[in-house]
Amino acid sequence: MNELKDKIVIVTGVSRLKGIGAAICKELAESGYHIFFTYWTEYDKKMPWSINLNEPLKLKEELLTKGVKVSCMELDLTQYDAPAKLLDTVCEQLGYPDILINNAAYSTNNDFSNITAEVLDKHYMVNVRATTLLSSLFAQRFDKKSGGRIVNITSGQFQGPMPGELAYATTKGAVDALTITLSAELAPLGITVNAINPGPTDTGWMTEEIKTQLKPMFPFGRIGEPKDVAKTIKFLVSDEADWITGQIIHSEGGFKR
Repeated sequence: MNELKDKIVIVTGVSRLKGIGAAICKELAESGYHIFFTYWTEYDKKMPWSINLNEPLKLKEELLTKGVKVSCMELDLTQYDAPAKLLDTVCEQLGYPDILINNAAYSTNNDFSNITAEVLDKHYMVNVRATTLLSSLFAQRFDKKSGGRIVNITSGQFQGPMPGELAYATTKGAVDALTITLSAELAPLGITVNAINPGPTDTGWMTEEIKTQLKPMFPFGRIGEPKDVAKTIKFLVSDEADWITGQIIHSEGGFKR
């Protein structure tokens, strides 16, 4: 029996087929992991990239063709009971998860001249509070001897400034700090905690002008793609990465700011 095929993964923030979350789900499903993903279309509908409301269902259908179990739910991570609701649903439908990928994020453009308490709170509720509480509850309920994995998605806040994204940069920087401290707390439970910075990634939000500006900054001569970070995550959640924890990994193709 292949032990890998018994492993269950939660991936949050998987609304769009072109997104990083969808790429993570596809990469892990192809490797035999069972997948449970969350999505929140109300957020994506308000963003410039928009979304077709059937994209989560299309992704689920595609993942099922990989021969693994797949389930999903629409979930507003700003709600206090979201972490418990998510873990309860996963356990009912697939079993207790081995791996948590905190991919969901809230992001809008703002700077020192127009940032508001309301905007900052929305970023905090998803990027920091939900990530922290979901990771905490995942670990509290973890009843296996080893092999637990938490992977957070960050954005390289300490690689350089992000003008025009003050709230996002501030809250994602907190995720780096969370990763380092939580990794020390959860190591005795057999759970590793790492974060990945994928760098600028073409998930459908880039205009041709943005691509032209960014391309020279990548030594490989191409823009980062969702599958790039998905492949890095596949390694981090594997048994081969059981000695890696508390790391902020910059999987961004040598991007030079």
